[in-house]
Amino acid sequence: MSVFDFANPERFERLARPIAVPTGALAAVLIGAGLYYGLFNSPPDYKQGETVRIMYVHVPAAWMALACYTALAAASAVGFIWKHPLADVAARATAPIGAVFTAVAIVTGSLWGRPMWGTWWAWDARLTSVLILFFLYLGYMAVWAAIEDKARAARLAAIVAIAGFINVPIIKFSVDWWNSLHQPASVFRADGPTIDGSMLAPLLLMALGYTVLFIALLLASMRNEIAARRLMRLEGAPGRPVSTVRKE
Repeated sequence: MSVFDFANPERFERLARPIAVPTGALAAVLIGAGLYYGLFNSPPDYKQGETVRIMYVHVPAAWMALACYTALAAASAVGFIWKHPLADVAARATAPIGAVFTAVAIVTGSLWGRPMWGTWWAWDARLTSVLILFFLYLGYMAVWAAIEDKARAARLAAIVAIAGFINVPIIKFSVDWWNSLHQPASVFRADGPTIDGSMLAPLLLMALGYTVLFIALLLASMRNEIAARRLMRLEGAPGRPVSTVRKE
């Protein structure tokens, strides 16, 4: 099965509808468990004390900010190159979700940075590149909002998304390429995680919960977008039955 098997909106709807609610419920359970173990059942850091607990919200949000933009750029490339009917729907649905994860990462990073660095914000390479990522999300959404012709909007937004992807590896490797206030990677390392298991477990629980939440929100947003486009087509051609099913 390939991504093109989901090109038919009716088929996508049949597959997405039954898993939407269970996916949202699973996300709530995972995030709830992650927050409980992170906030109440994990030890304070020997240097940062209780402040380290911000990590359980901040770090997975930062991971998801990059993952969402990667998904956004990939969907945009598929739509731009292969004209996949649902690719631009997926990309457009991903943008606001990724923007929220990025905003959460920036805000919680600021809250974490104040006691650790003595300032709410520093023009550090990692912070600056994540802020640029947030503006890329906003720029992508602005293109969709500004252009009425949705086919043209999809093409231009895809170009913005694909070009902006260069920022993702910059964010990832900024702590290695430049002097940074951020510490190097402590989880995804060739020699294994350096973080203690009592902290790693709730961190990964939160990351998994955020990932499942993204899937739930993406499915819901895509279904809403498909319904809105179907309604627009019906309103644009009164009296004419419109089917979104592609003839095989």
